[in-house]
Amino acid sequence: MSNPRYLVTAALPYSNNRLHVGHIAGAYLPADIYVRYLRARGHDVRFICGSDDNGVAALKSAREEGVSVEALTAKYNRSQRESFAGLGINFDIFGGTHQPGFVETHERLSQEFFLRIHEKGLFTKRTTRQLYDLEAQQFLPDRFVTGTCPFCKSPGAYGDQCENCNRVMEQTELINPISTMTGTTPEPRETTHWFLRLDQLQDRLATWLREKKDPQKADAQWRAIVINQSVGRIESEGLPERAMTRDMSWGVPVPLNDPDAAGKVLYVWFDAPIGYVSFTSVLCDQLGEGADGYRDWWMNPDCRVVNFIGEDNIVFHAITFPAMMLATHESDSIQGEAGEYQLPHNVVANAFLNFKFPGQDEEKMSKSRGTALWIEDYLEAYDPDPLRYYLTAIAPEQQRAAFEMADFVSRNNGELLAALGNLVNRTLTFAHKYFDGKVPDPGERDTFDREHLERCRKQVARVTEELEACRFKSALEEMMVLARHGNGYFDATKPFQTRKTDMAACGRAVNVCLQTVRTLTTVMAPFLPFSAERCLRMLGLDESALGWDTASDELPAGHALGETEYLVKKLDPDEVLGVA
Repeated sequence: MSNPRYLVTAALPYSNNRLHVGHIAGAYLPADIYVRYLRARGHDVRFICGSDDNGVAALKSAREEGVSVEALTAKYNRSQRESFAGLGINFDIFGGTHQPGFVETHERLSQEFFLRIHEKGLFTKRTTRQLYDLEAQQFLPDRFVTGTCPFCKSPGAYGDQCENCNRVMEQTELINPISTMTGTTPEPRETTHWFLRLDQLQDRLATWLREKKDPQKADAQWRAIVINQSVGRIESEGLPERAMTRDMSWGVPVPLNDPDAAGKVLYVWFDAPIGYVSFTSVLCDQLGEGADGYRDWWMNPDCRVVNFIGEDNIVFHAITFPAMMLATHESDSIQGEAGEYQLPHNVVANAFLNFKFPGQDEEKMSKSRGTALWIEDYLEAYDPDPLRYYLTAIAPEQQRAAFEMADFVSRNNGELLAALGNLVNRTLTFAHKYFDGKVPDPGERDTFDREHLERCRKQVARVTEELEACRFKSALEEMMVLARHGNGYFDATKPFQTRKTDMAACGRAVNVCLQTVRTLTTVMAPFLPFSAERCLRMLGLDESALGWDTASDELPAGHALGETEYLVKKLDPDEVLGVA
């Protein structure tokens, strides 16, 4: 596959709240960096996301806010779309599983998925016990019941998953359950549901996942956090049957002509990942490729599907969704034949990003506790690139990290401004002041000049290697190494002195510094797209200069430069610390 196409998905955010920095660091910023890089390499890429409107989260928030669930999901779908755009996270489509223009396609494809698995005999219809709220006179959806986790014994676990240990469970497993609707203790009652036979798919899943641990067999470098949680879960516990229907009215109706299916919907973790498929279908239709155009992305062995998710979504994206795909296959082929759903090329997960106040312990991002920095609040006062830089620099790729306002200011001023901003500003200012805003003649470059330019090329190769492996934090570090090399070269060649004694040497040094800035413009673009746009204007270049293979192309002598702009603004700690 010399030039594969890519379908990149970012986890569907619940449409029940605004976005904060933890959300962005978890799945969306790394996905955007990756997509920008792939496009710079010339790959055909589709970038898919949208809101997860179904399920209990939206119902619960609508009840708390006193509005209809339709109004609530529309409000937050719009809010999230605007926050993503403000940060330069540009999806090809941002849909919504229950939004106008998307809900019909989503319901159709979700029901087709369910029926295909049902036809294959991989659902078991079973009568089980579920928690029932006598005061509300209804079965409780998973997120309307909390209790003590049976695994880690933490309080506040929900009826489907503990957010402390990320273990998935049935709500009847909770210790001392309480209804969040009425505050009463619910009682178990019998109800009928359809269970996915994960046990029948376990061996194929395990074989596929174990290959991701073997660098000789793996088609991508999967992160340890994903492998450990998925393979570890299978090896330690095995995969049980898991209910894929719920007693609710908000969601995708169960598509069975069975009296027991009345009043039931598909489990939100069954239909939500199908949102990636349904949004792709809508996009293909919008582009004139037809609603079935999604098949050429999801069912094409020459297309690499890459999922970006947060820590809490690993089990669903590395086990449940691949199992659903396997369950639709005609044969026992693990990856799937042409025309069948292809299992993901990579599932890229970040751990949680917590929040830390000075002198206090780290805390999980929380609206109620005031431990969150909301994206729309940030964008009202500050540029997006400093936040993109900081969230990538502290990215929780291997373990949990913490957002600290003081550290954010320190890194902006001491790293982004002091290294990258300083090199660009001093170089462009010098060229305008002493060389009439044009690229000076390179003259006869000496060994030091040539070694620096070769170092630039090597740094591009290092950034490339890290981006290919989805190691975005390291890739950013390598980009900043290039900026520091540029400043080191500027200081060593001293054009501020040679302008008085040897203008040829001065011009040679400024030329090399401009070539360094030109290379940085391409390399910074996936991380800092707004800054890259400013550099393009300052260098008098168009967007073709962002093509990855052009990173080491040199600006010709006499090339006219654009007007200088400040690339990075210094942040005032007293002002910024008040944002939190």
